[in-house]
Amino acid sequence: MNRRKFIHKTIATVATAATFPHVTAARAADETIIGVNGPLRPRDLKFTLTHEHVLADFIGAEKYSRDRYVADEVFARALPFLQDVKKRGCVTFIDCSPAYLGRDVLLLKRLADATGLNIITNTGYYGAVEERFLPKHAYTETAEQLAARWTDEFHHGIEGTGIRPGFIKTSVDKAPLTNTQRKIIDSAALTHLATGLTLAVHTGNGNAAREQLVILAARGVSPAARIWVHAQNETDKAYHVEAARKESWVSFDGVNPETVQENVERLQNMKKEKLLHRVLVSQDSGWYNVGEPNGGNYKDYNCIFTQFIPALKANGFSQAELDMLFIANPASAFTVRVRKL
Repeated sequence: MNRRKFIHKTIATVATAATFPHVTAARAADETIIGVNGPLRPRDLKFTLTHEHVLADFIGAEKYSRDRYVADEVFARALPFLQDVKKRGCVTFIDCSPAYLGRDVLLLKRLADATGLNIITNTGYYGAVEERFLPKHAYTETAEQLAARWTDEFHHGIEGTGIRPGFIKTSVDKAPLTNTQRKIIDSAALTHLATGLTLAVHTGNGNAAREQLVILAARGVSPAARIWVHAQNETDKAYHVEAARKESWVSFDGVNPETVQENVERLQNMKKEKLLHRVLVSQDSGWYNVGEPNGGNYKDYNCIFTQFIPALKANGFSQAELDMLFIANPASAFTVRVRKL
């Protein structure tokens, strides 16, 4: 199929799904959550790390190529880190490296098979960092055309592999968003309506998070379809509370040994506001850094287990609250269903 026919066909798919969401919702209900090895039930996820990375290449979209790394070497480097966190209790690992920035779904499948982890990958484009990771066609195509590309990955698999995305990964800088960043969010809204996939949006600050919701609302998409990624970058906790009260997911995904206490305080604030049921927690850790010897300083995935959960317990968080944060909330956030206003 040539490019023109592909775009027209998949735009039609997006339009149909947006008009008749019950069709895609019914189809999605059969699959529930999508991993690199196929459908998962919410109860299959169990303990979940919602924002981590296996591979990253920061060369930029125009120079990005799989030829820049050897997949076998990345596999060998990443495997012991994933095996280690699996032994500590992680069951599901959500890889947030998007297209043109390190997404390699065949590598992720190999690692899932080797470790027994549920691994989830994504569709979408990364618009932050002054848009250096956007391909040229992101500027020339319409929101509908970009959504058609991402919707095609949902229906037919990524790059001919048959491996399907389990969520939409996008990103923006601080507000005000550029026209292209606004288009990326609009494309994600259309893709959500067509597929039921959740939007995980790397976000520069609280005003950018607000601006996203305006764009989504214009398409009739509920805040419940959006994960505010890197919410910890906004120091004013009132933004976190506001977003969660609107039913958005608020993700504090920068947990590391240096940030344990400040993230405990963020969760204490959300607990005080009775909003823990809208919170996700992860580490943004890993990863094999293409271009550095042996992938550079690969950061393990263990801090949540070795330091953060003990700190939460020491500060009065119950086991039920921990289960909400790391089991119930991820399962709800990544369930495939259309969420409309």
